[in-house]
Amino acid sequence: MAWHQISVITNENTAPKLADFFDHLGAVSVTYMDAEDEPVYEPAIGETKIWSNTQVIALYELDADIVHVKTAVLANFKADELQDWQEEHIDDQEWERAWMEYYHPMKFADNLWVCPTGQEQYEEGTVCLILDPGLAFGTGTHPTTALCLEWLASHDLTGKTVIDYGCGSGILAVAAVLLGAKVAHAVDIDPQAITATESNALKNSVADKIICYLPEQFAPLHADVVLANILAKPLIEMSKDISALVKTGGALVLSGILAEQADAVIDAYQAQQIDFNTPVQQEDWVRLDGLAVIAK
Repeated sequence: MAWHQISVITNENTAPKLADFFDHLGAVSVTYMDAEDEPVYEPAIGETKIWSNTQVIALYELDADIVHVKTAVLANFKADELQDWQEEHIDDQEWERAWMEYYHPMKFADNLWVCPTGQEQYEEGTVCLILDPGLAFGTGTHPTTALCLEWLASHDLTGKTVIDYGCGSGILAVAAVLLGAKVAHAVDIDPQAITATESNALKNSVADKIICYLPEQFAPLHADVVLANILAKPLIEMSKDISALVKTGGALVLSGILAEQADAVIDAYQAQQIDFNTPVQQEDWVRLDGLAVIAK
């Protein structure tokens, strides 16, 4: 099946209105992309943060009246709000394969592969996690996720109980189980993240060892390993609750933290009796990992 694709660049205030208008005009999907390589680091919980110049991409079925769509948009938005309007036909196969140009098998430590479907790597002494870009954040390509995967692949998880707090795609929970964890509890505020985690657990044949929850469904427990790849602000706000999930002597792994934010996060968790190792940095991001030194 082929589609009509419309792409237009606008400002951060107009982008949500334009996206809603495309949707009102029957778009099958509407997505945002960064038009100027502008990083977005710290949205608030539940906030969809977009860029100063945002590319809005709308997908329509072939029988849609694209001339009508353009006429309606031009009649409802100022001309200077709409830049670089483009229309094209695009095939399903192009959409399915476009991400494969950028997403390739990745190896963490010496024993964990993360691979897209069709590019699985099987070596003696390694495990292979199959993951394709989808509903929720987390493929291993971003430094915050990579730092957590590197930690998991470097530690003995045999028989451990793991909590993945802010699970996104479920990549960390799935990796933990593939690496020997007894069970992984995956928690996220976004229902799409729960759907993605359940799908990826099934794809990797570990669905019986991963339990997914929205926060209101999750009854706190003590785990051997707690991972929270979120962002600095919510990590600090939830420091008491997250640290309380780590059993005495258990490991806490935090990511989603910019280098300049590390000290504030460390202070928040040291107050909860977490003893951190030296931060590990990749690009602008750091991972904090340490042990819980007293019972919670």
